[in-house]
Amino acid sequence: MTQKILANRLHHTAYVTKDLEATRAFYEDVLGFPLMATYCEKDELFGKERVYCHVFFELADGSALAFFQFADPDDQAEFGPEMPSSPFIHIALDVDADAQAELQRRITAAGIAEPQTYVLEHGYCRSLYVTDPNGMIIEFTHDDPRAQPLDAGRRAAAHGELKRWLAGQHHNNNPFRAEEAA
Repeated sequence: MTQKILANRLHHTAYVTKDLEATRAFYEDVLGFPLMATYCEKDELFGKERVYCHVFFELADGSALAFFQFADPDDQAEFGPEMPSSPFIHIALDVDADAQAELQRRITAAGIAEPQTYVLEHGYCRSLYVTDPNGMIIEFTHDDPRAQPLDAGRRAAAHGELKRWLAGQHHNNNPFRAEEAA
């Protein structure tokens, strides 16, 4: 059943940071995402008055990456646990080839090197990964032109492929890596 998608775009995605200035320097000075808003707030949340700062770094479509930092160390500990160190927990941002190359140049110029940054060729896209000061992984992905727009066949097969996977049939279905397909 196809339903109308009600969300227009990502407004923001939010995380907790231990160091707002290190976070600002990374996102604004290294990556070039302008600081678009800073809200210093005091709210009654979850049975306690909380004092925090909430900053937003703008992306080209007007959406944002946002970060909180709490004034009270107990609040910071409660709401800001360690980021899991896994390449499978990250935020991925769409970029074109020129932007990806420029981001890679900026990351290198900032002295960030492996394992804090690396590139993966997925076939359908090329991904540049970098770890921010909070331990969060940011992926800048550039789609292979043959993979966009997402073709009708891929959309039509999505539910069937998921059912196949859930049934234990774990073979590769990535047409861009046909040599690996089983």
